[in-house]
Amino acid sequence: MAEEFKGGKAAKSGFRELMNKLDTAVKYSSNWVFEWTPFILTICYWVASICFYVSCDEGTIKGFYYFFMVINFYIAACTVIEAFLGISPLRDARAAAIRVNTCGEFPTPDDLLPILDIVIVAYLPNEQDIVKDQVNYALEEIVYPREKLRINLLYNTPKPIEPLETELIEMEKQHGGLLRVTKVVGSKSKADNLNFFFTLDTGAEIIAVFDCDHFPHPYNARWAAERFIADPTVDIVQGRCIVYNSKETFFTRMIALEFDKIYAVSHPGRSRLFSFGLFCGSNGYWKAELLRGHQMHGHMLCEDIDSALRAYGEGKRAVHDMNVKSYEMAPTFWMAFWKQRMRWTQGWTQASIRHAHMIWDNPPNGTRCLSERYGLLSLIIVRELSYYLVTQNYTSPRWNNLSTFRTIVPISSQLHARNQNREIPFLESRLEILNRHLLDTNHELRTKIDELEAWKKRCGELKRENEGLGREN
Repeated sequence: MAEEFKGGKAAKSGFRELMNKLDTAVKYSSNWVFEWTPFILTICYWVASICFYVSCDEGTIKGFYYFFMVINFYIAACTVIEAFLGISPLRDARAAAIRVNTCGEFPTPDDLLPILDIVIVAYLPNEQDIVKDQVNYALEEIVYPREKLRINLLYNTPKPIEPLETELIEMEKQHGGLLRVTKVVGSKSKADNLNFFFTLDTGAEIIAVFDCDHFPHPYNARWAAERFIADPTVDIVQGRCIVYNSKETFFTRMIALEFDKIYAVSHPGRSRLFSFGLFCGSNGYWKAELLRGHQMHGHMLCEDIDSALRAYGEGKRAVHDMNVKSYEMAPTFWMAFWKQRMRWTQGWTQASIRHAHMIWDNPPNGTRCLSERYGLLSLIIVRELSYYLVTQNYTSPRWNNLSTFRTIVPISSQLHARNQNREIPFLESRLEILNRHLLDTNHELRTKIDELEAWKKRCGELKRENEGLGREN
């Protein structure tokens, strides 16, 4: 009986081990599919685009080409207008900073400032090397009345990480009521961490949300508080995010330029052009009552954009303040960059589909003006289409059929290329056009040189013939 019992126990143990391995394999396969599906879809889209061009007739290609050009012109025009309108917010922010430097103090006395909760959200397996530095920086560098400021670290981790977690608890004890460290048990995302915090009654009037890799400017919180006080109709203040590791790699340099274009040009310019702003996920300040009731939707890939659009749909007002600066770290390697952008792309598409109805809907207690509806159309519909259309410039095949590209390249250039046994692409870039003109010019020069050589040779022959006739006479 004892042997049978041991055998049955061993069988159960083996079955349990097999199920654990199967569960691990399923999770690994699921993660692989989730991670690589966007890349596979991108490749399929590229292949399908080429097949589409090959199978289309001349009329379809012509119509699509002009549609593509119109959309790209629209995007370029909006970018230029946003850049022009973005000058004013930058100028206003600079003037406000100069006034504070001249006076030596901010407009609002310290005792009238709102109580502020700064929330730092961390996922320890990924950010365990930087989390202590970020918390220490916030404790030591942020300039705000200590009796009205609380630093809150919210973190989740799938497994205990010691001695780091114990050290974080000791930091909380050391700084008394200024720092609160909270481990959110069962959390699997940034949204879960924040939603847990929103259930706490901290007494704060303003809540600021930061990712763990951010270094807010020392006066970041003060500028945000001044903006809320100066304009009571403001519900959200979104600051400017700047990449601080821009010199590390090629990717960080490109991302730094992109962030300056987005946060210092596009966001403030678009808010003036279309009369609405957006919360962008980090370095954002919310009225506490609004954010606690608003919550974050964890099923959305970009819960920050979703929350921003939901707030706007409810008629809340967000503004972009260029003095509310924060410095963050950009991905340094291709794979990290790819994963980040894939998540952003999927999240924006998900949020756009969910909130497209705002283009024709009205907020609960008001109406949207024409410029706002036009801005939503541009942000939700045109922005989504633009990425697919822009890629057509790189997927358009080269055509050998004369009738296919005669509407794009002049007929004289086609015939000239045919006489030289050369092929002209259907869609030419500026470099290709320049190269074609250089080839044409070179061919014409060679032709002229050959003609001159022929005339020179002919002149020599005539000269010799004349000399021979003279000797005979």
